Amino acid sequence: MAKFVFVVPPLTGHVNPTLSMGAVLLQRGHRVGWITLDESLALKLPKGGELLHISYNENDRQKQESGQYLDIITKKIVYGIDSIKFLYEEVLIPLNRHSYEGIVNLLDQFEPDLVITDHQMFAGAIAAVNKNLPYATTVTAPAAVKVMDELPKVHEWEINQIVALQREFGVNGATSVACSNLLTMVLTSQAFFGDMELPSYYRFTGPVINRRSSVIKFDWYRLQASSKPKIFVSIGTTFDHEHKKAFFAKVIEALGNEELTVVLVSDPALFDAWPENFIVKKQVPQLELLPHLDAVVCHGGHNTVCETLWNGLPMVVIPIAYDQSHVAGRVVRTGAGQRLNFNRFKATHLKETVWEVLGNPTYKEAAEQLKKSFIEAGGTETAVDMLEQITHKQSLEVLKN
Repeated sequence: MAKFVFVVPPLTGHVNPTLSMGAVLLQRGHRVGWITLDESLALKLPKGGELLHISYNENDRQKQESGQYLDIITKKIVYGIDSIKFLYEEVLIPLNRHSYEGIVNLLDQFEPDLVITDHQMFAGAIAAVNKNLPYATTVTAPAAVKVMDELPKVHEWEINQIVALQREFGVNGATSVACSNLLTMVLTSQAFFGDMELPSYYRFTGPVINRRSSVIKFDWYRLQASSKPKIFVSIGTTFDHEHKKAFFAKVIEALGNEELTVVLVSDPALFDAWPENFIVKKQVPQLELLPHLDAVVCHGGHNTVCETLWNGLPMVVIPIAYDQSHVAGRVVRTGAGQRLNFNRFKATHLKETVWEVLGNPTYKEAAEQLKKSFIEAGGTETAVDMLEQITHKQSLEVLKN
């Protein structure tokens, strides 16, 4: 038995893959913990998983800091390159600075054989380096790797932010430790990632999807009774600012009363009335729902896109911020869908694009090819095999010495 610990930010899309990997590690007889600022994560952990909560002698400032990061992202209206600057300066650097001491203390308590850090929780990597612990990295947003090739100046700026924080905590040098040179797992397939020469320690696992059974209620009878094409519309959990209502108003104008059944994720109270052909829910059992659909309209969040392609579905992607423009670009370049501009698209554009994606079989065929690449990459089991191989090698080295 080995001891594994995941270091995760309070962001659902970054946490969910670790829940899937952790569940398999636990099934294989290992001990698994999660270091996090989010105390509510305890309710989502697989059976046997251990919550290692970063807590401090609380004062008002520390309480505010520990709970603010997701709220900052959710409420901020920011686009394009500006969103990257905002993400680092106002979220990631403060989040990692605030988390570092707690991560170190919890590593001392748990004494893991392997630390697995999210690529945005570089405080976990810094702590592992300072504690001389082996660590692996999970890349839940592969654009963070592709930026080296596509936007080298942006990448250089990002590295400078991380290196400056490393120096605060005693890791000197000009090289970022955020991605492990022992193992950096890129949670997609090479086919969706695209061409780029990477060091051998970068490994493609395919999407690692958390298939925990859902208890979310849904109107399955109404969905299955419809003979019309079925589409899903969501802009994820990250965005909750004032532009959300304007976005959904365009969706209503574009798709209301079309010969479609539209499943849309939103607070039903956002509008006084919704079109008759809409099923509007605050939450949906997304993984269970996708196999029953014909296409997806989304914001380009990497998890949603991978879950969509895992089901061989074409899509219309309307990116808002962060890595979503890159993800949308990959959807278009692989032929699996079309993209629209979040700020500039009109209802007529959305209607035309949805019908184009539904009516042209080449989009579905491309999505099916990416589904095949995901299956061949392996997913959760492949990722867990890689993690176990590291601990096995570490054990052999200890025996030799």
